[in-house]
Amino acid sequence: MANLQQISAPAAAGYRTVFRIREFRAVFAAHLVSVLGVVVAEIALTVLVYRATGSPLMSALTFALGFLPYALGGTLLAGLADRYPARRVLVGCDLVCAACAAAMALPGTPVALLLVLRCAMAFVAPLFQGARSASLADVLGSGDAFVLGRSLLRMVAQSAQLIGFGLGGLLLTVLAPRGAIALTAAGFLGSALLLRLGTTTRPARGGSRESPLHGLRAVLGDRRIRALTLLFWLPPVFVVVPEALLAPYAAGTGASTAVLGLLMCALPVGTIAGELWAGSALTARTRSRITAPLAAVGLLPLLLYAARPGVPVVLAALLLAGLAHAHTLGLDQWYVDAVPDDLRGRAMTLLGTGLMTLQGVGMALAGLAAEFLPVHVVVTGAGITGTVVVLLLLAELRATTPKAAAAEA
Repeated sequence: MANLQQISAPAAAGYRTVFRIREFRAVFAAHLVSVLGVVVAEIALTVLVYRATGSPLMSALTFALGFLPYALGGTLLAGLADRYPARRVLVGCDLVCAACAAAMALPGTPVALLLVLRCAMAFVAPLFQGARSASLADVLGSGDAFVLGRSLLRMVAQSAQLIGFGLGGLLLTVLAPRGAIALTAAGFLGSALLLRLGTTTRPARGGSRESPLHGLRAVLGDRRIRALTLLFWLPPVFVVVPEALLAPYAAGTGASTAVLGLLMCALPVGTIAGELWAGSALTARTRSRITAPLAAVGLLPLLLYAARPGVPVVLAALLLAGLAHAHTLGLDQWYVDAVPDDLRGRAMTLLGTGLMTLQGVGMALAGLAAEFLPVHVVVTGAGITGTVVVLLLLAELRATTPKAAAAEA
């Protein structure tokens, strides 16, 4: 318990304080290994399916299957995050994914089975992520350390998109796709081992055996938790619009593929920079105070698209939109404060499920809208509509703010 008290030190120490906790170091290392493994597996599996079928559609479907089962798995399995001890759930999910990856790596595995195994990995992913997020509050406490720990895990996931694809491409120059997938299986086994040996066993939070819909109602039935959940879910629906339409927009400006790659990095780089700044330079109190203002203006940079700008302005708009993501650290603290302990696993699982699913919906809607409207109009409309949605949600959240917290603010 002394460690948890040390963690409440001023934010000047930033992320270093979190790494002083032995259990978190194990959780972080496991996350790093498994995330890189997933990214490498996605690339290798896509190449493997394309070589086996010669079909671009099947290759693209392999990527899509990483998202499609997410909503179903998160909804049906959410209750397990509270019903069983977190370490058992986390290790079990890693072993399932390791078994799936190992089966993918076997010579002669048919394409249909490869896709089924990919679906199985995606099906358990939201349960793993929800149980891990909920257990962070047990490892780090529910204060500022929890926020910093969540932030670090998010930044690893963002960085994996920037580094992992390049790493996967390099691996495939020296390994066959099945060999790269075998490394993914080893990564999941390593993650399971780190979590089994590096974390403490704790009792289950006591989730009930009622239906998944009951868990959904328990989370979204509370007015404040619902407002916070929607503040996590809905802004990314609009933030992903310029990302989804970068290729056609860049083509319209005559930009090269190298410039397109640079533009695709802008939003995640801005997001990582914003979180690093908020987590290392600001106190918990300051982060809480800037949460609502940053959320309110976070989508306004997209309005720059109204003038059909060139590459430098688009780059700046995406970086600014990413930097505004720093408000998520304050939201994390509000969320863990609002959710009861016995509901935390379900709440975190559903939070991640909705976030992933709705981002996919946002991309699809962006593509549909761009079939009928110019890209710059679609992105500008997303900025305006998203800002209105965020302001409405902030008003709803303010109406549910406890009086003591409102007085402090």
